[in-house]
Amino acid sequence: MDQFTMRLYNWYHEHRRDLPWRSTSDPYLIWISETILQQTRIVQGLPYYNRFVERYPDVQSLARSSSDELMKIWEGLGYYSRARNLHIAAKTIVDEMNGEFPRDYDTIRRLRGVGDYTAAAVASIAFGLPYAVIDGNVFRLLCRYFGIEEAVDTAPGKRIVHAKAQELLDRENPGFHNQAVMEFGALCCIPKNPGCGQCPLHPHCVAWRHDMTGLLPVKTRKVKRRIRHFLFFLLENETHLILERRNGNDIWKNLYQLPLVETPQALTREEILTHPFLCELAGQGQAIVMEITSPYRHELTHQQINARFIRVFQENLAPGENRMEIKKKEIPKFAYPVLIRNFLDKLQITGREMI
Repeated sequence: MDQFTMRLYNWYHEHRRDLPWRSTSDPYLIWISETILQQTRIVQGLPYYNRFVERYPDVQSLARSSSDELMKIWEGLGYYSRARNLHIAAKTIVDEMNGEFPRDYDTIRRLRGVGDYTAAAVASIAFGLPYAVIDGNVFRLLCRYFGIEEAVDTAPGKRIVHAKAQELLDRENPGFHNQAVMEFGALCCIPKNPGCGQCPLHPHCVAWRHDMTGLLPVKTRKVKRRIRHFLFFLLENETHLILERRNGNDIWKNLYQLPLVETPQALTREEILTHPFLCELAGQGQAIVMEITSPYRHELTHQQINARFIRVFQENLAPGENRMEIKKKEIPKFAYPVLIRNFLDKLQITGREMI
């Protein structure tokens, strides 16, 4: 066993966290855990994992789920395409693979929403196959340890890191090795201000020896954040309100929201009051604007949403295309983006009124 692996394993035996998916070799549970933890911290993802596998203990129960029920369980976790892809992949396993989770890397990789990282994690941890897992933590650790200065968001950089990861992989116990590397990157070789002096790998770490820890890994691409302006209209009477379901290839697909108008730029209060949407409501009958909130700023990975909520009283609600009228007491049944959920949670709801 080389020095890297020996030191890594000694550290992992002492410091690894007790997490439910580490005590199983069930490929379904490993798949669910790795999917939930994509772009999600463990402290946030753990309760979602527990609820998810309690409701869907196997691939068959997940395949049978309705989209609305699945989205409700996923509500608040974000990156909702993960849930949609899990659902599609579960149906594929049930319908085309006799309900048996695939046991080889290539077939796992072909499942909807499964990339190289997740396929390697499931293949190595569940089936002992020699595929190195490479996530952001592993990229950071290996770039620092080997002094890799090639940008990790380029094809050459990815090839170099992948080759190093495969070279280091413990082929007798690839699942344990992968979990140890990921845990070390998450807890010890952290992005900012790592405790290099206490790191068991630092004697052989190129970045530490050459004072390059803060410079690695190298990234070149800067993703421009898209800024969007949303007006959400809470159309309500004493007992009911209007919801609409998001469709199309955009954020929050299949989640529910209040009727939305997107504008090219932020509008003033006066511009909102004379907006064609409100004028059309007035033409349908009584429409009283009760409140226009201050702007809310909601940050997504590559988008910034600037939103305002407009509460409008209508005695006779008109659902319209892709919209439905629900009782206010039914609000908790539906899955919403966090921005909508937080707004609704601030409103006091009883059986008859929202004040």
